[in-house]
Amino acid sequence: MIEKNENLEDRFTVAILIASDRAAGGIRPDSTGPALKKCLEEAGFYVQFYSVVADDEGAISAAIRNWAYEDGVNVILTSGGTGLGPRDVTPEATLKVIGRRVPGLEEAMRHASVKITPNAMLSRAVAGTAANSLIINLPGSSKGAVENFKVVEPALRHAIELIIGRKPDP
Repeated sequence: MIEKNENLEDRFTVAILIASDRAAGGIRPDSTGPALKKCLEEAGFYVQFYSVVADDEGAISAAIRNWAYEDGVNVILTSGGTGLGPRDVTPEATLKVIGRRVPGLEEAMRHASVKITPNAMLSRAVAGTAANSLIINLPGSSKGAVENFKVVEPALRHAIELIIGRKPDP
């Protein structure tokens, strides 16, 4: 939540990227993006960008790269494409852009999720940094995406402050 003395201008910016062939093709509406946006705004983040793309490695990495290097978005959340299906390419697309991985975020999400469903062991979600952005892959379902965001949310402000150089690492 936003602290009482925090200016709205001090809120961190977020981009949400939904990777889904069906949502991008108009076969089904995206429900994950709106659920994440609501959760993020309740936590005091400003959702600056939201986009839906097909499960295409080039489209996913281009969106992440643009938001990180051109727009300077603080947090880029992807949703979808982290499983074992042949079109699940979000981790590969993310790895093409990030410079450093943040495995603790990946581990925390899987650890929490496996308590809910054993299928969480199959997640290949990655997290890392590019430019001054933190990129995190989330599951494709709205329930899973929100649950995983809530796992990492307590560490996000500190992580962003470290990445942008606002707070020195002790």
